[in-house]
Amino acid sequence: MKNRLTFLLVATLLLLTLSSCKKKDGSADGGPINIDLWYGAAVTEAGPPPSDWKALQIIRNKLNINLSLSALPSSETDQDVKINASAAGNTLPDIFMVRRDPFMNITRVGVIAPVDDLYPLMPSRTALHYDKDSIGFTTINGKSYGLASPGTIAKNEGVLIRKDWLDKLGLKVPVTLDEYIEVMKAFTFNDPNGSGRADTYGYGAFIEINNFEEGIGRRFDPFFGAFGVAGTWNLSKDDPGLNVRKSAYFDALVYIKKMADEKVIDPNWVSYGKDDFRAAWKQGRFGIMREQNAAFAAENNYAPFDKNFPDGEWIVIDPPKGPDGKQSVGVYTQAYRIYAVSTKSMRAGKGPAIARLLEWMSSDEGYYLLGWGEEGVNFVFDENGVPTVEGIPDPKKGFTLPEMQPYTQLRNMVYYNSEIELVARYPTYKAPTSGKTMSALATLRDMQSRPWTANIGGDALPAPNADLKRFYEQGVVEFLTGKRQLTRDNWNAWVAEFDRMGGSEWEKNGLAAAEAGGYIK
Repeated sequence: MKNRLTFLLVATLLLLTLSSCKKKDGSADGGPINIDLWYGAAVTEAGPPPSDWKALQIIRNKLNINLSLSALPSSETDQDVKINASAAGNTLPDIFMVRRDPFMNITRVGVIAPVDDLYPLMPSRTALHYDKDSIGFTTINGKSYGLASPGTIAKNEGVLIRKDWLDKLGLKVPVTLDEYIEVMKAFTFNDPNGSGRADTYGYGAFIEINNFEEGIGRRFDPFFGAFGVAGTWNLSKDDPGLNVRKSAYFDALVYIKKMADEKVIDPNWVSYGKDDFRAAWKQGRFGIMREQNAAFAAENNYAPFDKNFPDGEWIVIDPPKGPDGKQSVGVYTQAYRIYAVSTKSMRAGKGPAIARLLEWMSSDEGYYLLGWGEEGVNFVFDENGVPTVEGIPDPKKGFTLPEMQPYTQLRNMVYYNSEIELVARYPTYKAPTSGKTMSALATLRDMQSRPWTANIGGDALPAPNADLKRFYEQGVVEFLTGKRQLTRDNWNAWVAEFDRMGGSEWEKNGLAAAEAGGYIK
């Protein structure tokens, strides 16, 4: 009996010990913690990091973390659908990138956790990535619900035109809206590529929407900018409010509708996704576009165009000047890339492990490995401490090459727009087929020097509800594609319906938030 009691006591103590062995970081018995990460791919056309990626080995061995990676869809709309569906099913991963609109929505339903306790656990990363403004960007009712790092560089897009087509047709760089339409006609109907076929268009675009770049997105913003209505919100103190409710917005639509009616815009603009659009300009389908500096000029992105058209040449130009002399590439704001932690993960005790992972990413080892690859393989440091491919043992393994892109798919999680990043991210190079000297950094500086419209805080304003958002975006497209007749009376009736569905209330709430945030200047 005594032995039996002793056995039961020992067994009970053992069970209690085992049950208490789960650490605060979510591991049990000191074993690896499983962390699921949904990331935004740095290059959507490239594949994920390979299973034998060195970073995964280091993260397991040094951090005691089994990191499972899944890329979010390249389309922002598809990203939102995936996040919202996962939130509804309570199947969100441990940590995931999320855009502002779904972030606000899922915060309200309690499926993501406050991260205030994580900042002091990662002092190096917090100093580099998370300042007062970025923490404030994700703070709701006094708690920070997301880790907001500096996102895309401001004003990093521009209007580009095929200079070789201009030269072939004896045309000058267009300045006004009328000159733009004439050049677009020539690019469409005067065989600028000399193929003898009707296979080119004046302008190329696709619908790329977020909550501060209006109903059909940034690719058309230069034309809205010519009428003073770039972006969703006007945040100037003279005339604040939703641009879609302003008379000049209708005038901008009339101009873009003229582009469609004159058949000078690639008709696939309604169906193109980002990857389709970028494949199209590299295949020579159109001669004017708004594009991002690296998506155009980085070595791996420019290479297909250079191979197809070694004599082709794109140049950055000013956006069109409107009837009142207004012009703008579009709106810009301070962008943040948000990573959120699921409530489920935090309750499982994984918060410290997630902080440990992010802190390692901002260490020298993680920063350079995720940002540029392996030192001595994918890059070496130049005399200024900047990663370069000059002098690596195997030039085919340079971090700038398309084949190496899977190894730096998480670089957006470590970049914070340092000078080293800009110089290393956008190195000057010789295009392989044409031999042209190319620089995405020089392109960036050129794009930033063009006319832009400040819209600081526009991305922090409340989004419309799902029904209003759908009505807004579908309605604008329907007017441009002819499904709705674009007349002043029809437009006014549509705006009235927009208001009845909540448009005026959305504007009222947005302006209140803009006033509270000090965004109206």
